[in-house]
Amino acid sequence: MVTLLVSPRRFALLAAALLAGCAAGGAADAGSGGFSSSSRPSAFGAYLAGRFAAAETDTRTAADELLEALRLAPNEPEVLTRAFLAAVMDGRPDAVRLARRLPQSELAAMLLAGADGMAGRWERAEERLRGLPRNGAAQVLQPLMLAWTQAGRGATDAALATLRPQIEGSRLRGLAALHGAMIADIGRRPAEAERLARVALSESTEANLRMLQIIAGIFERAGKPAEANRLLDMVAMSADDFALLGSPEMRRRLLRQRAVASAVEGMAEAELALAGALRGQGAPELTLLLSRLALRLRPDFTPALLIAADSLAEEAHPAAALDLLRNVPEDDPLMPVVMLRRAALLDRMDRPEEAIATLRALAEAQPDALQPQARLGDLLRRRGRFAEAAQAYSGAISRIGTPQAAHWPLFYARGIALERSGDWPAAEADFHNALKLSPEQPYVLNYLGYSWVEHGSRLAEARRMLERAAELRPQDGNIADSLGWALFKLQDLPNAVRWLEKAAELEPRNSVINDHLGDAYWAQGREREARFQWRRALSLEPEPGEAPRISAKLRDGLPGTTRAALPQ
Repeated sequence: MVTLLVSPRRFALLAAALLAGCAAGGAADAGSGGFSSSSRPSAFGAYLAGRFAAAETDTRTAADELLEALRLAPNEPEVLTRAFLAAVMDGRPDAVRLARRLPQSELAAMLLAGADGMAGRWERAEERLRGLPRNGAAQVLQPLMLAWTQAGRGATDAALATLRPQIEGSRLRGLAALHGAMIADIGRRPAEAERLARVALSESTEANLRMLQIIAGIFERAGKPAEANRLLDMVAMSADDFALLGSPEMRRRLLRQRAVASAVEGMAEAELALAGALRGQGAPELTLLLSRLALRLRPDFTPALLIAADSLAEEAHPAAALDLLRNVPEDDPLMPVVMLRRAALLDRMDRPEEAIATLRALAEAQPDALQPQARLGDLLRRRGRFAEAAQAYSGAISRIGTPQAAHWPLFYARGIALERSGDWPAAEADFHNALKLSPEQPYVLNYLGYSWVEHGSRLAEARRMLERAAELRPQDGNIADSLGWALFKLQDLPNAVRWLEKAAELEPRNSVINDHLGDAYWAQGREREARFQWRRALSLEPEPGEAPRISAKLRDGLPGTTRAALPQ
């Protein structure tokens, strides 16, 4: 989404003001006093159930219960306020009706301004927005929304004039310039759109898909196709999901249609901008609220659907997120990204076969893309289907061409799958390939070094490799364990114990680490401490097959050692 040049804390405070403004609106409504069980018992029960569901971000239940509470207690201000928020969060049509009862609420005013815009009542929408206070969330959204209402009634000059103070001197210069570019674009002023797009691009602190998509289209319409394609090259090299959009067909589809084709869509874009900024700041509830406002204006707005779904998934509601993504049109250019999200949600809901089928269908539809096969490999590996995972990773690797440094994770992941499925020579080759592509990757150094230790080979080289991994990741308990285990195998018991104790401090609930520390203690003659660590390892859900081996050590001691052989 659009990157805004405002501190994360400031954004959280600005967006939180939406909720505060709504609460103030509730206090101004008819009725008096707080809502309590004396108001009406059945209403109070529905109210409490709705409040609990809202706290759990169960938007459907919250809306059902709070709207029922409002039906039973229609004049309670607190119930009205909570029911309105719940209706917005769940995308209910009741939100417009309730907003009209909250004249002091900023959130209600913005929602109603959007409804006026959709009905073509641009003067009324502008009047509502001018009435917003110039602080809180309105400080960000009001100038953008106001400019779009002016664009909606055909006043392009007035809209650009509204944004000019922000473009010329505000901390929101990049955001205001981007919206000015979109307004000029739909106003058929390609030169002005291009100029403002360049301002927005120069002000952005980081490239992001939505901004690049918008500006690429503006450059294309301004007769600068080479620059447009360079921006889409940046998309192709961005985050994993969006690299799917780098194919020639996806480029044509992204450039063929305006990212924003009307003033109503521009208003949705403004609300999405703030939602996108909050998305990266760990504020899923506020992100969901703003994305829902955008979706009221543009129900098939795929970037908003993706953000809303991500927010629901973060709040442990994957089924609701999956339902929301069903609203994405099948011909949407972002559908490949949506399919990746669907697969992840299905896997999280323990529906792996559906997730696998989704990824395989996407791989077939995108024969040059790495992501579907790589994600399939990850899914299968997490579920212990290592041979199938290795095949999926091989499918992804076959699409690379000449491997680059950025491809090391694919060889590393396939190496793990091969090692776990029993093909050590092929796994070892993949780890070497990963290190050739990116020599200082601590996780690859750790896995290869630890595997050599387990195979009892190349122990001195494994020690050097693990020491380097520990230098690169000094607070990683698994790497500390690997180095300690290598030192144990090399019979450097004092240093082995030191590193294994550090590993246990960093990862106290890791069964393997506690088991290794028990072995090192036993080899030092510290029998009581060794048995304590083995018991602890047994209590921490050891991997299948490990529990009998640890139990045998508790009974008989460490195999291959005797009391006479132990150092004193």
